Amino acid sequence: MPQRPSSLPPSRRLPLALLLCGALFLQQQPAAAAPSGTNSKTAKNSKSPKSAQQAKPAKPKATSKVTPKAKAGQARKQALAAPIETCPPAAKPPSPEALQAAQARASDRGLLWRLSKDGRQAYLYGSIHVGKLDWAIPGPKLAAALQDSDMLALELDPADPAVQQQMSAGLSLRRLEPDAPLRQRLDRHEAKACLPKGSLATIPHPLMQAFTLTLVEARREGLDPAYAQEQVLSGMAHSVQRPVVSLETVELQLDALLPREPAEAMEATSELLDLLEQGKARPVLKRLAEAWERSDLDTLANYEQWCECARNAAERAQLQRLNDARNPHLAERIDALIQAGHRPFAAVGALHMTGPQALPRLLEQRGYQLERLQ
Repeated sequence: MPQRPSSLPPSRRLPLALLLCGALFLQQQPAAAAPSGTNSKTAKNSKSPKSAQQAKPAKPKATSKVTPKAKAGQARKQALAAPIETCPPAAKPPSPEALQAAQARASDRGLLWRLSKDGRQAYLYGSIHVGKLDWAIPGPKLAAALQDSDMLALELDPADPAVQQQMSAGLSLRRLEPDAPLRQRLDRHEAKACLPKGSLATIPHPLMQAFTLTLVEARREGLDPAYAQEQVLSGMAHSVQRPVVSLETVELQLDALLPREPAEAMEATSELLDLLEQGKARPVLKRLAEAWERSDLDTLANYEQWCECARNAAERAQLQRLNDARNPHLAERIDALIQAGHRPFAAVGALHMTGPQALPRLLEQRGYQLERLQ
């Protein structure tokens, strides 16, 4: 796998990621409604001949003079009338110059271990489900580990058509319509996020809709699912025909992500919207991303103390389902790949490296020696 990809994976409708609870899920991402600072009604009117004629300045009277004070007043009025950019910025394809600059700044981020047992070797990597352009370029240690592996193992491969079809079918089977008050709240957030009207309603589950809003909000901090590690690593591997396998099934992830009881799902959706409305989601996303960027395992290990997502027994149980409960299966699958003679580079969410059932701990219990590389 090349140490410095010449370009990013082709642009496409990317899957979303659940960052607050540290689990990846796949769902087509709604496009932005309009560029920041624009108004569709204003744009429409600006094209009409009548509005153009009205906008034509009248000839000033020969005797009139505009004083400096008047000019200053006009400038203030124009500034107040100017559109305010409130839409979250979306990731754009980088220019060759931006990509070259990012390559020059490449450094190691995230959590990386080398696994060894009975002469066999593999790698375990704690990833993050949003990112930035700079994070899409592997640092020296990460690049070397990718070169030394013969297979990429992800929670789910976002580029696998079968995974995409199964996710779509699984969500359809779990379709849940929000009640009227919750629908109104979702609609308000949809407008605030500058998503096309009605686009959230095309997602079959309200909690998935709230996840979407959370990831759109992350863009205000410069974090975008377009640069998620799963996206980048999968694109790199497929571009050089390196095998990519999914460690989990779509069914397993959906069961972990979505409460079975409709009332519980509605409550979880409402609580996630509460975090958005109270301005608490962005600081948590930012702190999590910064800890990952610094390879700060201690801060990630204390996630429940500052995440605003473990405030009661129900939320703690949800976190347990999303992380600890999935880790034994992940450890078993990674072990099976190694025992079959592969040298996998296994990349899963960084929060799976924490807690009583942390993946590194479970792999040590299976006889592996772990060496922390970053």
